[in-house]
Amino acid sequence: MSSTHKSNNLGQGLKQRHVTMLSIAGVIGAGLFVGSGHAIAEAGPAVLLAYAAAGTLVVLVMRMLAEMAVASPDTGSFSTYADRAIGHWAGFTIGWLYWWFWVLVIPLEANAAAGILHAWFPGIAVWMFTLVITLVLTATNLFSVKNYGEFEFWFALIKVIAIVAFIILAAAAVFGFVPGSQVSGVSHVVDTQGFMPNGIGAVIAAMLTTMFSFMGTEIVTIAAAESKDPGQQISKATNSVIWRIFLFYLVSIFLVVALVPWNDSRLPQLGSYQTVLNLIGVPNAKLIVDLVVLVAVTSCLNSALYTASRMLYSLSKRGDAPAMAQRTSQAGTPVVAVLLSTAAAFLAVFANYVAPAEVFDFLLASSGAIALLVYLVIAISQLRMRHKRQANGEKIAFKMWLFPGLTWAVIAFIVAVLTIMAIRVDHRVEILATGLLTIAVVVAGLVVDRRRKAGRSGAMAMSR
Repeated sequence: MSSTHKSNNLGQGLKQRHVTMLSIAGVIGAGLFVGSGHAIAEAGPAVLLAYAAAGTLVVLVMRMLAEMAVASPDTGSFSTYADRAIGHWAGFTIGWLYWWFWVLVIPLEANAAAGILHAWFPGIAVWMFTLVITLVLTATNLFSVKNYGEFEFWFALIKVIAIVAFIILAAAAVFGFVPGSQVSGVSHVVDTQGFMPNGIGAVIAAMLTTMFSFMGTEIVTIAAAESKDPGQQISKATNSVIWRIFLFYLVSIFLVVALVPWNDSRLPQLGSYQTVLNLIGVPNAKLIVDLVVLVAVTSCLNSALYTASRMLYSLSKRGDAPAMAQRTSQAGTPVVAVLLSTAAAFLAVFANYVAPAEVFDFLLASSGAIALLVYLVIAISQLRMRHKRQANGEKIAFKMWLFPGLTWAVIAFIVAVLTIMAIRVDHRVEILATGLLTIAVVVAGLVVDRRRKAGRSGAMAMSR
């Protein structure tokens, strides 16, 4: 292990270009390239409203988080702020729930990547690919944060190039500039049973699906703590969220619904990007999309490993996780936290192959509402922290807009969405599973709290 100076300190190996690229495309996964096809099939062209609503929520939540993170950058991010603003139990609960969310993402993304590779090399079993991919990315995460940043930089760059190329090509098709294309114009936005063919209920259902494709935007506030000028990096990344969601999600999805009728059966089967490329007449469309999706899921897996390990490290620093998880290498990498997170992910992979399908489905469902709980905790923390800081006469460098009205509006919106999820049969199991998991974690947090207090009072009695 490292010298005393480094034993509890993370490295600062992330360069500005790493953080910038991570904030631009780090969290774009298969959801945009493939999953958006299901959302379009569900809500029709009005899926744009679902993406706009989910995107607006993310922009506002990021603004609130950035207000706290610019003032006090921390690798525990919102979990640390919840600890200070709401109470120890809240920081403990949301930290562990968030860790669990990313631990479950690891086997999901590894499986998706393995599925693509298995289709290319059918002689090699899916589980072998899953194992190799996870081991390789664990190894890169173990060396130094610079490795994670470098991998993520190139992964994100490929995704950005792919999306921009798609937008240019699809826009050219809309205006009739692509010879041999089977599609042009924007008439499909309204000509197939109207803009909102399945009603507002379908749009709300699609919003619940799309909301999770934005989860991970907050990673940049965790990563920035390992860069040279965290405050500046966070404010820059937060300001870029608006154009990024507009360009990558709204513009590209608009082009899809403009060129393809929403009820085209190929959308949910092939994914939105591949369907459009096929209709435009791009050769090897499937191979191109498979390559991009492979990069996207590998990138998400990489980020999941990184994020889970940093949250575990932060929990450990606050005495809420095993003390060994805060040990770092010479390069400032929390090696034990990386290994523990990977081990938990391997158990999830194992459960996927060995346990009955219901067990893994329940594990998956347990992470279903975590994104919304994280957003809710961020909003409540910001509300309380701002009041505290104003009472202390502190100057606030980076502010949430229209405070407190907009913060309260976000809280009300999240509570409404959670209520809708509880009412809707197709999402009720997620609320139930996440609720049970949350109660278990809250109880564990209260037990830890009580032990800590008992330990303190015992120590004070001894000192007397």
